[in-house]
Amino acid sequence: MAKYGKKAQSKVKKAMHERKAGTLRSGKSGKKVTSRKQAIAIGLSEARRAGGKVPKKSAKKSSRKAAKKSSGKTAKKSSRKTAKKSARKSSKKSATKSSKSTRKSTKRSRKSSD
Repeated sequence: MAKYGKKAQSKVKKAMHERKAGTLRSGKSGKKVTSRKQAIAIGLSEARRAGGKVPKKSAKKSSRKAAKKSSGKTAKKSSRKTAKKSARKSSKKSATKSSKSTRKSTKRSRKSSD
């Protein structure tokens, strides 16, 4: 049994021809579509809206992202990154405080010498 119906085939074919001609545009931004995969996705989306026989969007990508987030390795890396960032911020703050205090002391010394 076929996964895709005739309507889906025709919509994808039309989207691919538009991409080749340079007239296919993405939905929200309106940018010109140059990617073959994106053109196919647009065609399938149009076929879904028109009621054609098209399988539902797969949950593979979302399940991969969830698996990545739950793995311990990525959590360790992110905690290291945040620790490094906070260390940089604190060192920058202390550097700016010390430079400000030296500026004030030089101003005071100049005023007292005048």
